[in-house]
Amino acid sequence: QWGDWYDRLLLNALPFTVLTFIAVAAGGLIQIVPMLTIDRHLQTEDRVAAVYTPLELAGRDLYVREGCYTCHSQMIRTLVPDVMRYGDYSRLGESIWDHPYQWGSKRTGPDLARVGGKYNHAWHYDHMRDPRSISVGSNMPSYAGMLTAETDYASLPAKIRVQRTLGVPYPAWSDSMIESLAKAQAEEIARDLQAQGRYTEPDKEIVALIAYLQSLGKKWEPTATASAAR
Repeated sequence: QWGDWYDRLLLNALPFTVLTFIAVAAGGLIQIVPMLTIDRHLQTEDRVAAVYTPLELAGRDLYVREGCYTCHSQMIRTLVPDVMRYGDYSRLGESIWDHPYQWGSKRTGPDLARVGGKYNHAWHYDHMRDPRSISVGSNMPSYAGMLTAETDYASLPAKIRVQRTLGVPYPAWSDSMIESLAKAQAEEIARDLQAQGRYTEPDKEIVALIAYLQSLGKKWEPTATASAAR
């Protein structure tokens, strides 16, 4: 009887679709509801990320726009070769405020989870302009257009409001303060680049991207649990 019923079900799209939807909905709720209600800080081990500065957030959006995550992961596994090459393994808390995550699933290029501070600003500037000038034989495309395109400062207040809605603990900055913070950091990076023999205007996209890349692996704070343990 069960076999006959199942055979008839396969021939009738409507009940089969309804039952499939119920099964998917039930399974989805079992997975999604706990993730929405659990205290995310309980999953952060010994560290939690600090929020990106406005300029770093702008640079991160450029990183996502260009699809950098398709070739570079940002998740160092607990495997010994990973740790020996890239540094301490990644914690969930380090990317807890990332929307979307940039963990990646492929390493055509090296993992970038700890690239912040590994190279100076001039290295990143040259690498984005012409990757083969830094790494002979690299198959990374050139992003020289970032040296002339301007950073979209005007959209930053709206982006940060969206981040707050998603739970990212940004301070209650005014729109003018957000722009001022971004431009001040951009001017600092441009000065550092000039000292290193690279000349660019502070409002160029390359400056925002450098700000983001230099923050990777450096912007986190110990959790309360970790502090108590120490």
